[in-house]
Amino acid sequence: MVIDADALEAARVKPQPNSVWYNDWRQVDVEPLDTFTPTMPVSVIIPYYQTHAATLGMTLATLERQTYPRDMFEVIIIDDGSDPPLERPLDTTLDVKVVRQERRGFGLARARNNGARAAAHDILLFLDSDMLTDPTWIAAHARWHHAVSDALSMGAYSYVAMDGIDLDTIRQRRGALKDLFSDRPNTNVWTPGYLLKTNNLISRADDLFRVVPGGNLGIGKWFYGLVGEHDESFTRWGMEDVEFGYRAYIQGGLFVCEPDAFAWHQGAWNEDVYPKHRSDRLQRGKVANLIAHPDFRDAHSGRIFKTPQYVVTIDGKHRSTDHLIRTVMNILEDRVHDLVVRIEMPDNIALDDIDNERLARLQEWFCPDPRVRVAPTRSALDEFPASPFHVTLPAAVFGRNVVQRLRARLGNAVCATAALPDGTQASIARAWALNRARRTAKPPAHFGEARTISVRNLKLRAAASAYDPTAPDVVNYPTMWESLIGRARNVRSFREGYSFIKSLADAAWSKTIIMRRAVGWKLRTRADAMFDRRRNQSG
Repeated sequence: MVIDADALEAARVKPQPNSVWYNDWRQVDVEPLDTFTPTMPVSVIIPYYQTHAATLGMTLATLERQTYPRDMFEVIIIDDGSDPPLERPLDTTLDVKVVRQERRGFGLARARNNGARAAAHDILLFLDSDMLTDPTWIAAHARWHHAVSDALSMGAYSYVAMDGIDLDTIRQRRGALKDLFSDRPNTNVWTPGYLLKTNNLISRADDLFRVVPGGNLGIGKWFYGLVGEHDESFTRWGMEDVEFGYRAYIQGGLFVCEPDAFAWHQGAWNEDVYPKHRSDRLQRGKVANLIAHPDFRDAHSGRIFKTPQYVVTIDGKHRSTDHLIRTVMNILEDRVHDLVVRIEMPDNIALDDIDNERLARLQEWFCPDPRVRVAPTRSALDEFPASPFHVTLPAAVFGRNVVQRLRARLGNAVCATAALPDGTQASIARAWALNRARRTAKPPAHFGEARTISVRNLKLRAAASAYDPTAPDVVNYPTMWESLIGRARNVRSFREGYSFIKSLADAAWSKTIIMRRAVGWKLRTRADAMFDRRRNQSG
């Protein structure tokens, strides 16, 4: 594998990026919390806007109680245009820096980015200004970032009423805050049901990003920049943390649930809940264009999104223009519409007159189409950094619903390959595995299951020779029994077996309906013809 610039940069990062199987964070050699000795300093970033002085004071007071060495962390408060502005000095003994930004709508995403840019250290911990942390909060987060450079450590939190509790009570408290709030109603809204369903994020689920808590999150500064920071176009409350988590997932980040990094949100959950729900609904349309996951978008035929779900790359070398045009048109007719097609051509330096003519013709055909890229100058991962699936196909591969069939055969594996009769390959892979492979110089199969697809299951037609554009097409459609046997051999679980049996039953029922309609049509046709003959005879 060729190591690119990103891989070389990752090789210089300490500690090294993760190389675990799927998201099995148990494979990381992380130091136990009770014996953890920190060696890396931390920057705690707190976005702030018009928070009551006592609320912010109690948040800082809990940071004063941290077990992490005081000289190994700084606190950066980003004031999002408060009026009056937050001024230093604050009533705290911490090393606090206040950075002010101009108010331009709900500026939480911009505040987190400005805090990361002002941070002096390589470990970033994001904390909301109304959160109270347990004494092990920094250490629980930081130990993961001492072990791997591309982890997201996610701490749990609960909403709790603060009536009767003041700054002195928090400062004088020793140990965890759980006992202090034991007799108070509290609400844990950090999706505990989802953590149970995914075995604390160890499962192969492809939506782990939905539990990323923006107000209690740890991440390495290098990986934060690699993900692309928070999207500053989010100027309403909500969803900016989920969208950031989605991009971190696509980049192959390791998602860690850290129960010891617990925080208490000051105030009950139902306070101002209606404006939050309203803003969340308004954000859904925006998020649908950015998060290419079925739970966040409804990909109807003809709908185009900013971030496509599938990136299909076609090798345009050694093929005629007609083959390329036919292949692209075939892909655009796939049942999977949420995609973009890239036609890779030889390097511009090596283009001869014939190649230039082919390129010009392809550009005439496809450049007006927003779903087709001709001769892109960047790699697929760089051009579409947030798309979850990457498909590679040779030119002159034709068949119905190729992308849909590849995705069905991929299942929950990380990559799948089909060897075609002409010696070329069709493949599909998950972007997060490709990005991890990029950083570690290991194959995608190192990070999860790799499957081999029978060409019979794809129902492809391929040209006889990859280097002869005039060669006739060879049809590789299997017989019905070959298709059934191929599908049966690929059954790997009870769910896939149930799906296989159900598809057989559905196919049989559909065939019965079609035959009934055909027979009924024939009977009606014959009856009409007989009636016409008798009417003519009687006339």
